[in-house]
Amino acid sequence: MQDSTSSASEARVAGARVVVLGIVAIVLILGGAGAFLLLNLPDANAFNARVEQLFVDNADLTSAAEIKLLEVLAGSGTAFSDVLAGYRLVIFVLMLFATGLLIACLAFVATIILLNRRVGMIERQGIQVSSLTIDREGNFVIINDMEFKLTSAAVETISVLAEARMDGEVLSGAEIEAVISGRPPADCEEASGATRIKRLRDALGNQIVAELLIKTVARQGYVLDVDRNAIRVA
Repeated sequence: MQDSTSSASEARVAGARVVVLGIVAIVLILGGAGAFLLLNLPDANAFNARVEQLFVDNADLTSAAEIKLLEVLAGSGTAFSDVLAGYRLVIFVLMLFATGLLIACLAFVATIILLNRRVGMIERQGIQVSSLTIDREGNFVIINDMEFKLTSAAVETISVLAEARMDGEVLSGAEIEAVISGRPPADCEEASGATRIKRLRDALGNQIVAELLIKTVARQGYVLDVDRNAIRVA
């Protein structure tokens, strides 16, 4: 149990470290790319400066048409400055969105990796069940803090397994069917008990939980992988 807790803690620490390093890398990369783009955009007043230079270099342009042309150029310079200012704002907003999306993706990936590690630890070490309460009248089972509503047949099946576990026995499919039906094991089929086990696992819902909670012992039968002292049958 201590090794399992230690491994889970180490996995959480490693996941948090990956997220922090990833966020720092994303901010640095996108910050550098954004700064490069903004610094390499033309100066917003570059066009106005060229138009002003045209006014200075062509002071002898005095006709109405020539003056009108210079005014059009000046107006174009102002419009160009506004467009560049808009581009800078758009780039800044897009960089913020890109940073947020990449950070969210990194967090999801780290979460998936952490969950896969936890599932792997569960598959290797089994489920730590601190309490298993079976209520035959209410037709439900409480595993740790999780409540599972079952059919009466599924409750009977898990009750038989629980009683066998408290007695330290492993029951075959035929023996499970015999206890539930009240017939001799010789008159019961192995497939009937196996079907009851399958329906119980389906009723518990989560396949990983069900497969690890109800162990199949090769050439012997089925057993609850639970400490006998943690079982309560009402």
